Amino acid sequence: MNLANKLTIARIFLVPLFMVVLLNKIPYGMYIAAGIFTIAAITDTLDGYIARSRNQVTKFGKFMDPLADKLLVTAALVCLVQMHKLPAWIVVVIISREYTISILRAVAASEGIVIAASWWGKAKTLTQIIAIIAILLENYPFSLINFPFSTIMLWVAVILTIVSGIDYLYLNRHVLKQ
Repeated sequence: MNLANKLTIARIFLVPLFMVVLLNKIPYGMYIAAGIFTIAAITDTLDGYIARSRNQVTKFGKFMDPLADKLLVTAALVCLVQMHKLPAWIVVVIISREYTISILRAVAASEGIVIAASWWGKAKTLTQIIAIIAILLENYPFSLINFPFSTIMLWVAVILTIVSGIDYLYLNRHVLKQ
């Protein structure tokens, strides 16, 4: 197993650790969870870079990397709803988009078509991660100057989630017509 795939597996194993730390009454738990989440998110960037730069892209990585990403973000969003830090409707919008595009990709793959990540999709992921970290950090350091950074990033993430979903569906509408 190559390093990129090991990082992907590490990200999957960080998900339950993140949840345990976040949902239990641990001193500074939200901040520790934010650190774990950040490390896991960084592995997403690293594993792709390592796989491509070393020419070690595998079928396992192509399947597991997006799954690991979705597990991490979904776990964080669901936990934040449970903690009353995030409205449930936002999570439904984000998860609905993820399911829709995953199904689109599966249908395309069955036809031998690969749907690569778009700029919109990458921007969506980045803003979701930033919003989650900002919420976990309770908007620190922006709370010191009363600037609603976490709220702004959450809205940007929701908008980019919708826009990227529409973009994928529009650009790949031919897959749905077959």
